[in-house]
Formats: sequence, structure tokens, C-alpha cells
Amino acid sequence: MEVNVNENMDSEKCFRAEPDFLMALMAGAAAGIAVDVTLFPVDTVKTRLQSAQGFWKTGGFRSIYSGLASAVIGSAPNAAVFFCTYEMIKQLGSGLVPMSFQPVIHMGAASCGEVVACLVRVPVEVVKQRTQARPDLSSWSVLKRTFKAEGFFGLYRGYFSTVTREIPFSLIQFPLWEMFKKVWSDHRGQYLASWQSSICGALAGGISSGITTPLDVAKTRIMLAEKGSFTSKGHILPVLRDVWKEKGLRGLFAGAVPRMIGISVGGAIFFGVYEKTKSIWAYYCQRISL
Repeated sequence: MEVNVNENMDSEKCFRAEPDFLMALMAGAAAGIAVDVTLFPVDTVKTRLQSAQGFWKTGGFRSIYSGLASAVIGSAPNAAVFFCTYEMIKQLGSGLVPMSFQPVIHMGAASCGEVVACLVRVPVEVVKQRTQARPDLSSWSVLKRTFKAEGFFGLYRGYFSTVTREIPFSLIQFPLWEMFKKVWSDHRGQYLASWQSSICGALAGGISSGITTPLDVAKTRIMLAEKGSFTSKGHILPVLRDVWKEKGLRGLFAGAVPRMIGISVGGAIFFGVYEKTKSIWAYYCQRISL
């Protein structure tokens, strides 16, 4: 049975009455796991294309699921923390500004969500990407080696470069997602179903990922760099300059195709699962209140 919170005003009312924190937690966690597991091979290809050692030296198409364990463990809390923050800031700000300034609220909410979520995401990314680039090692082995060589803060190498990548990405993606939904909804004269929201998410994700690929390349290089090297210090502009000198524009956009494909498909899955989970939550909220 199709469940759509937007098709029933009583359901919408009930949904708003329930704790939005728990709804965002459940929806974000479900969406994060669905994307990370489904598209992990594409992410591995992208990481190896962006590494300084090159695609084939870091494993090529071999052991394409290396690092999956860390991604699965981290995906639910990462996505849940992001959406809890995003929804909270969006709701707090929506009543304070006119409709014409809503994209600004979406940008601010997404940026806050990224800063908080990166506290979970970066350690997961460090372990995941190092395992992807060293398929002979397990996620647990990489975690132990990182602790031994760099201590706890070694897990947060690349935090600022990740935030620097994620904020511009979200500043583009989420306002686009909200805008696409609004335009399509206004055109149809009714609220969108989950699958329609997922298409909007795919378009927004594809555009955003293509534009921010150079920042993703810098983040990958920083996380994979040897301890003590200049790249490992996390300075984004010098890293991008070195990539430009080595490989030019092609190097700056290394992995752009799998990144755009992965995030487009991932956006469809992520936003579709997110909206569907919210709809199911509202449906059962309504049933309980009857």
C-alpha cells in the first residue's frame, strides 16, 4: 500500500506533533545504510582513481568491497546525525524568514548538519579509504595501524578538508533538492510522492558532486598521505596546486564520473528512502492516534 504523508492533512498534523528528532534519526539512518551498501563498489573505484599512487597500484578492480565494514558501521549514525541537525535548524529558521529566503535557511541547515556529521563521518572515511587503497588489509587492521601510528587524532586527519568539501556540496545540493521539489509540486498541484522526491535528489546530487570534485580529490589525497608528509598536514590549496602540476584539469576532476554516478544514484536512493521512512512514520503515527 502506498503511504504518503502529504496526501492526508490529518497525517501531516500528526506527523508534526511527533518528535521530529526521532523521525529524522530513523529516516536518516535507513537512508544512509541503503546508499552506502548499494554503491560501495563505485566509491571504491572513485577513491582509487583519486589516490596519488594511481588506480591500478591501489588495487584496480580487485577486492572492490574492501572497507565495507567501516562504511556500514558508520553510515547510520552519520546520516542520522546530519538529518537530525538539518531538520532541527530548518524548522527553527523557517518561521523566522519569509518564503523568498527559505533557500538561505536550507543552506544554513545543511552546513550545520555537515559540520556536526563530520565528527562521525571523518573517522569512518579515514578507515574506509585507507582500506580501499590497501585491499590486503581489513578495516580493523587499518584502524589499529592508524591508532598506533597517529593516535586518536589520526582518525580525524582531513576533518577540515572534508568539511570544506561537504559544505559547498550541501550549499548546492539541498537548496536544489528543495527547489526541484517545489517546482515539480507546484506544476502538479499536489505534494510529491517518495519516488518523485528521489528523482529531485538524484538531479541535485549529480550537479553538486560534479562541481565539488576537486575538493573531493584534495580530501582523498590528504587522508591517504603518509604521516609526516606535507600533504598529510591538510592544506587544501597546496594539495590542489600539486595535483594541477602533476595531472592538470584531468587530475583535479579524477573520479568525477563515478562520483557523479554514485551520488546521483545515491541521491535517488537516499532521498527516496528518507522521504518514504518519514511517510511510514507519519502513517503509523496516525494509526496510533486513532
